[in-house]
Amino acid sequence: MTNYNFNTNCIHAGYKAEKGQPQVLPIVQNTTYRYYNAPDVAALFDLESDTFMYSRIGHPDEDALEKKFTALEGGTAAVAASSGMAAIFMAVTTICSAGDHILASPSIYGGTFNLFATTLKKFGIDVTFVDQTLSAEEIIAKAQPRTRLLFGEAIANPALHVLDFEKFSKVAKTLGVPLFIDNTLASPYLCRPIEHGADIVINSTTKWADGQATSMGGIVVEAGNFDWTKDGKYPEITEPDESYHGLKFYEKFGPAAFAMKLRVCALRDFGSCIAPLNSWLTFQNLQHLPARMRIHSDNALELARFLEAHDKVDWVYYPGLEGNENYELSKKYLPKGAGGVLSFAVKGGRTAGEKLLENLELTSIVVHVGDIRTSALHPASTTHRQLSEEDQIAAGIDPGLIRVSAGLEDIEDIKADFDQALNKL
Repeated sequence: MTNYNFNTNCIHAGYKAEKGQPQVLPIVQNTTYRYYNAPDVAALFDLESDTFMYSRIGHPDEDALEKKFTALEGGTAAVAASSGMAAIFMAVTTICSAGDHILASPSIYGGTFNLFATTLKKFGIDVTFVDQTLSAEEIIAKAQPRTRLLFGEAIANPALHVLDFEKFSKVAKTLGVPLFIDNTLASPYLCRPIEHGADIVINSTTKWADGQATSMGGIVVEAGNFDWTKDGKYPEITEPDESYHGLKFYEKFGPAAFAMKLRVCALRDFGSCIAPLNSWLTFQNLQHLPARMRIHSDNALELARFLEAHDKVDWVYYPGLEGNENYELSKKYLPKGAGGVLSFAVKGGRTAGEKLLENLELTSIVVHVGDIRTSALHPASTTHRQLSEEDQIAAGIDPGLIRVSAGLEDIEDIKADFDQALNKL
């Protein structure tokens, strides 16, 4: 029996101890792998062998993490990276080059927005940001002849808008391009983008997957359903690759072609590899992802309700709140919970919000979400400060917005901390 359910895969997928081997995945702190003849090494460079060559391209702990994440997201193959941003950059540049175009929601992580709006332009890749509340027809009208992919976040960071997967999948299929989804804020436990039409799913494993604020990492999972041969749009995947003696990735690797292309070209050349220890720690922490995500979501919802009723609070945004504009989308795509992140603003605007952060005692002020510890941040002056105020607003960042990542502490202690901080204003 191998068709296990999600919780079982969190524990068992990716590694199984054989007779006399360690029950727990070992840490293989190693850079290179020994062989005893030239043909065996040649087979590695010809992509004819699935053994390891050099840890920049893959190693045992990374391999186990990739197999586990593939099972959790319901894909066909995965490639881990040194960070979520590295994963996004390598995934995009696997099929995009100078002259190409991307359609993306502006309601995305500030680092991704800056990558798309500024850095990719240096590579000749243009990005058009389209309001994700537009109709499918309006989004399609923004496409260009060389549009190569459609990008969005399952739950936008930090605007917390829930993506309408049905609409975005329709747009991607109409345009004949893959749908790329950043699933970081939801995690594969709360949302399974591939089941809703995503072709490539990306996670910053630094967040919920690790969950302990110890290990940087990112991962790209391929769904295995996209037809890369249609209309000849993706020669990177379908045509001969001169760096591998004319090998055609889709012909040889089929539903894992994109992932293999990313590994042996982007990961090979950019070198954004995940370390063995970070792979191992993330692998271990994924084993209790379901239990953590249930508490994160429950605590976030209860804190949101508490803040909504507080007389010092101006507004609260959490897709799991009844009355929220994304409540129905949340119920549809996030049936197990709306995640551990919420946002709110205090009366008095930005100045009062900054003062609130100073008053917090239990809650940490850190540039991070997805930790077992509750944390808070003011995105407009920190994570999204590179954006103009106009771009911040387009991304759903109100100048007074406070982002909160609800941890695993007792919810009464979390509420008490925000209550005392608010009452000092």
